[in-house]
Amino acid sequence: MDMSELDSAKSENQKLRNYISLISAEIELSQRLIEIKQNFVNSPDLARLTVPILERINKIKSDKAILENELNLN
Repeated sequence: MDMSELDSAKSENQKLRNYISLISAEIELSQRLIEIKQNFVNSPDLARLTVPILERINKIKSDKAILENELNLN
């Protein structure tokens, strides 16, 4: 394996690690969102608490889609 192949493998490995981290973060945030919705039913603060989490989940999904494309996972 020459240096360019090694660098390519390292880069792909790092992208896969990032992808796994994004999946983990998405799962954690989704679970947290469920907990908040259960604990703040009919609360006027529900939107204030959930909107930032939903925005972050959407950003994670976007980042995941980019990596899926780069890694040919789709």
